[in-house]
Amino acid sequence: MTASQSTLITAADRTYVAGHRGMAGSAICRALQRSGYGQILTASREELDLLDPSAVAAWFATNKPTIVVLAAAKVGGIAANSAYPADFLLDNLKIQTHVIESAWRSGVRRLLFLGSSCIYPKFAAQPIREEALLTGALEPTNEWYAIAKITGIKLCEALRAQHGFDAISLMPTNLYGPGDNYHPTNSHVLPALIRRFHEAAEAHAPSVTCWGTGTPLREFLHVDDLGEACLFALEHWQPGPDQLQFLNVGTGIDLSIRELAEAVAAATGFQGEICWDASKPDGTPKKQLDVSRLAALGWGARIPLAEGLASTVAEFRQQLAQQSVRL
Repeated sequence: MTASQSTLITAADRTYVAGHRGMAGSAICRALQRSGYGQILTASREELDLLDPSAVAAWFATNKPTIVVLAAAKVGGIAANSAYPADFLLDNLKIQTHVIESAWRSGVRRLLFLGSSCIYPKFAAQPIREEALLTGALEPTNEWYAIAKITGIKLCEALRAQHGFDAISLMPTNLYGPGDNYHPTNSHVLPALIRRFHEAAEAHAPSVTCWGTGTPLREFLHVDDLGEACLFALEHWQPGPDQLQFLNVGTGIDLSIRELAEAVAAATGFQGEICWDASKPDGTPKKQLDVSRLAALGWGARIPLAEGLASTVAEFRQQLAQQSVRL
């Protein structure tokens, strides 16, 4: 599919990707570029503070985007969510409200909001269908981030219902790949494991200790697959008035954190013992998305975990050598 073919967006559109320096945002930019969309608008944090409503409104008035992808967010793993609950709730609510409202008021034609699979109840039936939203209690270790993301979904739905604003949302599963954050305490599980096992392999450490029991089941999507899913949705998905306005994005395949740790150990060359600290929280016991709706529209993930993990470890090591690892 190229930008010149008949889709819901065209090469003439000016597409603003909010959060273009992040892992998801940069992948979306790459997907747009690969498909021939040349008019991609971006703004760094220094150029535009998304926490400032006046600055966001002024930027939209000046730059006049016609398509918006909202991938900007304050993100982090269990440790970060537990340490900074107010920050995760306030900052994400502000970013979402400022961008979505400015997009609507300035006449943006289509908006895609990126949510997260953590919006679903902790004990939702597996695999998780979109209808599970708001049917039970959230996982406490990331509820602040989840509440903000749920609000973003509902704001998009409300603006569509009341004002006819063409806003859609995608809920990706756990992401990994180029542009990930490898902070020693604030990163997500897979980049945290890559860093930990790489350092252990380099130091010839006898063992590595991981959080929890290793039993929770998780699903992982390469971020370049997410970029392609976002472009696919922008080009082809137009929900009707009585249809869901958000869809799950994932592989539909999960594995245990223990299996993931063993895969990362192999990819990094670590040959020591893997230990588990059961005093640390496991988080949600299982989180696998039902991706049948997006599959029925014609999209599916293409990058197997083994392939994606190998390339991600190689890129991490290259960034270490260049002193450009994102923290």
